Amino acid sequence: MTQIAEFEELRPLLFGIAYRILGSVSEAEDAVQESWLRLASSPTQPRSTKAFLSTVVTRISIDVLRSARIRREEYIGPWFPEPLLTDPYKDPERSAELAESLSMAALLLLERLTPLERAAFVLREVFGFDFAEVASTVGRSEAACRQLVVRARRHMDDGRPRFEADRKERDQLAARFFDALREGDVEGVRQLLATDVQLAGDSGGKAPRWGKGIIGADRVARVLIAAFPWFVRIGGTLEPHEVNGQPGAVTRDRDGKVFNTFALDVLDGRIQTIRSVINPDKLGHVGPVADAWAVIREVNQTRRLQLGRGN
Repeated sequence: MTQIAEFEELRPLLFGIAYRILGSVSEAEDAVQESWLRLASSPTQPRSTKAFLSTVVTRISIDVLRSARIRREEYIGPWFPEPLLTDPYKDPERSAELAESLSMAALLLLERLTPLERAAFVLREVFGFDFAEVASTVGRSEAACRQLVVRARRHMDDGRPRFEADRKERDQLAARFFDALREGDVEGVRQLLATDVQLAGDSGGKAPRWGKGIIGADRVARVLIAAFPWFVRIGGTLEPHEVNGQPGAVTRDRDGKVFNTFALDVLDGRIQTIRSVINPDKLGHVGPVADAWAVIREVNQTRRLQLGRGN
């Protein structure tokens, strides 16, 4: 197998590692590309291409994460990972486990870890590297890596949400939710929400946002129904889509440009959390991005005109 063929075969794994460490599609893609450049420019052929590339992409990701943390501390409003619609790392036998490690909730828990803890946890707990491989990859002893993973696992277990196990039931609930949202059925939406549901959005100060979040089934239902049916009236669309391994959707303006994404956390037959990413800087990989401010202005104008006419 040629060097480039080996790289292409390993690309999904490398992206999976980098994305889970960084929470950014664009930064993960850059890390993967840099790992290829380093392989291609290496004066010697590594004994194991997988070990070489895994080490390079992990160490690049650790370095990028360290600098990114400073920017995230200054971020306006809630920070969410860039939405991932399709995980290129396919492993049917572990699909549920891998999907959970991709969820917005899991990635936000990973934000609590140090960069080394995060890398060690991802390599060991998500991708099944043995401790000798983890140690070689992150440049620490096996004993140190065991401690990193123990600490990381403790943090993750303390905050880990327990999502609905039945994927079919979960997806059916999400479909009912999005149908009610399109139709402006406030009671239909409310019935699908947990009492203490939270609605939060990541705008980065570059698009409309919901402050620090909205909590409670009544308030969340009212806020969503106050805007969404009018969004549909001006030509907006909603496409149900798995987002970060969980039920979700992509919304688009009348020209097909991406307005935002939704990701839902489902537990005990109710929606517990709704996370929206509307920051245009985080949506470019999904498709051409809409002008969110212009869309909201048109929604508000349409609502005022129609309500003023009694429609």
